[in-house]
Amino acid sequence: MSKVEIVGPKGMLREVLGFLRDRGIMQIEPVFKGFIEKEDEEHIRSFLPDEKTLGERLFLEDLIRKIDELSSYVQEAPVRTIYIDPLSILDTVATTIDRHIAGCKELFERKEKLEGEASELHRYRLFLNALASLFRTAERTPDLDFIGLTIKEPGMVGRVRTLLSQITDWEFDLLTETAEDGTLVGLITIEKSMSGKVKKSLSNEHIPELTFPPSFEDLSFAEKIVYVQKRISLVLSEKEEINRKLERFAHRWMPIYTRVKEWSEERLSLLRTAASVFETRMCFFINGWIPSGELEKAGKDLADVFRGEVAVEEKGIFEEDLVRVPVILKNPPYFRPFELLVRFLPLPRYSSFDPTPFIGIFFPVFFGMILGDAGYGLLLAGLSLVMKRRLRKRKELRDAFTILLICSVYAIFFGILYGEFFGELGSTLFGLAPVFIERRSAIKPMILFSLSVGVVHIILGLTMGLVAALRRKSRREALYKISMILITVCMIALFASFFEVFPGLLARPLIIAILVLSPFLFFSGGLLAPLELLKSIGNIISYVRIMAIGLTSVLLAFAANRIAGMTGDIVIGIVVASLLHIINIILGVFSPAIHSLRLHYVEFFSKFLEHGGRRFEPLRK
Repeated sequence: MSKVEIVGPKGMLREVLGFLRDRGIMQIEPVFKGFIEKEDEEHIRSFLPDEKTLGERLFLEDLIRKIDELSSYVQEAPVRTIYIDPLSILDTVATTIDRHIAGCKELFERKEKLEGEASELHRYRLFLNALASLFRTAERTPDLDFIGLTIKEPGMVGRVRTLLSQITDWEFDLLTETAEDGTLVGLITIEKSMSGKVKKSLSNEHIPELTFPPSFEDLSFAEKIVYVQKRISLVLSEKEEINRKLERFAHRWMPIYTRVKEWSEERLSLLRTAASVFETRMCFFINGWIPSGELEKAGKDLADVFRGEVAVEEKGIFEEDLVRVPVILKNPPYFRPFELLVRFLPLPRYSSFDPTPFIGIFFPVFFGMILGDAGYGLLLAGLSLVMKRRLRKRKELRDAFTILLICSVYAIFFGILYGEFFGELGSTLFGLAPVFIERRSAIKPMILFSLSVGVVHIILGLTMGLVAALRRKSRREALYKISMILITVCMIALFASFFEVFPGLLARPLIIAILVLSPFLFFSGGLLAPLELLKSIGNIISYVRIMAIGLTSVLLAFAANRIAGMTGDIVIGIVVASLLHIINIILGVFSPAIHSLRLHYVEFFSKFLEHGGRRFEPLRK
């Protein structure tokens, strides 16, 4: 990343900001400390927008607000792309938008009102249809009154009957029916003289009465049914007409308003960015960061576009700048998919290392060591290839299956070394034999193998920590790291001599070396240094999980084949074995992935990686 300053005449500021936005290569720094020479600071001030610029900002912000309001009234519809220059129609849009908002708002509110009425009418229709046979009777008995109820629970029916019997002395009729939506409705038939008293009692007992709007008062029950059906039809017809009007409006005008909004937002972005620019009486100063690989081309393009009136100067990056230098992860094509796994972590500081290559190298190796079955690897490789083709437009998922494909290749490789193809099925079918080690029975060699991998990984992490300390010119930290590496190696060799891996004669020199190095460890790392040393030894021991999880996988594969053989039927055996192997493959994907990531995130990266980097966020559209 390069620290740069762009200088030019004040009149060209907006054009330069537009150029940088279109290219998307520069992150603008809103402070001038570290960019402007101290003797020049008194002549530099933050860019002060003039009255015209402030007016433009207010105008554009108000216009965007109005377009958003208009969009809320218009139903969503595919918006075609238009290529009109927004600046040429800005005044026209500003003039027409208030009228369009008023018209669309009126239609929208009318539509909402119709939707509410349709919902109510639908509820009445359900009730009336449920009791249609009773309405015909109501026409022949004009002295009776009818009270409709919505019954929330079937148990309420008995309660209503008891209440009515007490008020009317059993001179009532209560019928219930289930409506189309499953609601239980009831119709009470009583003399009109008792109607008021019954309604009051129902209200006191919180039993809801279904009331009709005033427009229903002079209608018989049969007429109410016809009225509801007709009114529903009219409401839906009017609602559809409103929808067609809004749709025609959206098709005609919303592409224009959408384009104007996009242009206005881009324009506002530039105006707001100008607040991070500094100026003198004649010039502007844009401070920020550009990727080093883009700097030369950016300088040449600025000089060509602005006829040499705008200059780019690269500044030196000082130690105090390291905390604010933005970070962008750029890796070769092989490692690029593994950036997906790095995104789970905070960004590394600019002075630290990009962890992506380390995950790209070791993660597939650990995955292959744990899964270690050529048959499983082939299935996962085939699945990865198929999914990569289907997910070409979804980058994150495509990267995930690319990682799985690479891991599958290592699973096949270690499967050949272990002699495993769907467990021991490869040995049974075509005589596949272990090239390196047979995991199911060689427990101790697998433990030593896993620990050896852990030693290499942890020592590499400590070495990277030493390199980072040397880059920062921190002598004390460098001494601490090198002391930690030497003592860790000596302790590992000492433990190995106890188990006769190394000659026993080395034990005494190793102990002397540890005693000689210990004061340097205390001096450079402080009182907690021994705890960090024990932590590193514990980190190495945790790599035994490679053996343990891998052993679980091979034993499950072995058990699947044995259980299938015990069925005594080839078809059932194949089905049983397939199901058990599928379960083992699923476990064999997630478990190695999780534990391999843990070995990186916790054991390895803690030795050298510094988090807290700023994400590179360039000015762009």
